[in-house]
Amino acid sequence: MAAAAMDGAAATALRSVLHRVNNAAVKSGRNADQIRVVAVSKTKPVPLLRQVYDAGHRFFGENYVQEIIEKAPQLPEDIEWHFIGNLQSNKVKPLLNGVPNLFMVETVDDEKIANLLDRVAGSIGRKPLKVLVQVNTSGETSKFGVDPSGCVALAKHVSLGCPNLEFCGLMTIGMPDYTSTPENFKTLANCRSEVCKALEMGEEKCALSMGMSGDFELAIEMGSTNVRIGSTIFGAREYPKKQ
Repeated sequence: MAAAAMDGAAATALRSVLHRVNNAAVKSGRNADQIRVVAVSKTKPVPLLRQVYDAGHRFFGENYVQEIIEKAPQLPEDIEWHFIGNLQSNKVKPLLNGVPNLFMVETVDDEKIANLLDRVAGSIGRKPLKVLVQVNTSGETSKFGVDPSGCVALAKHVSLGCPNLEFCGLMTIGMPDYTSTPENFKTLANCRSEVCKALEMGEEKCALSMGMSGDFELAIEMGSTNVRIGSTIFGAREYPKKQ
């Protein structure tokens, strides 16, 4: 019975999140359908993802290659998977081969990983892979991402030098202290302006992936088009206990 009771919780939480996204969009004079909610399911079991899927949701995100490779084949193919963790070189091939319906990699933070994704995507003959350039807007050494001063060069490299990748925008994690995230979000929005000018693309074509469970409403008010929400939908993460 406990499992069944739990079963409705994620779907209910999802509806509540979508409602909050809608309110935040309205507040900032935007349309809610311009904002994609990625349900971040790391450490969560497939039946829980299935429940959110059955509630009508199609955008899911995972942080670990091993986890997304295990889960994706057990779930319907119309899911749009986002990879949102740090991607190591040796994991690129298993990721692209293991998840044919991988929709986007949000964490391209240097030319080397862009080149590798480009090469593997080309070799398996898939349609161009959508990618975001990850920017370290908080300057924390613990965070991955290109320095804001390097975001134009990296976006240009992806856009002009990687035919099997499609540059779709920018992503940041921001500081865990939410009082300082507005600055991080502002930095990403400024990066977008510079990138769009350099690539002569409209800002509406350049996604901003920013905002998580604790600050997604603020992120939406500051222009986010892609929010990554885990614990608010799925509950606290369950890490295996260390022996």
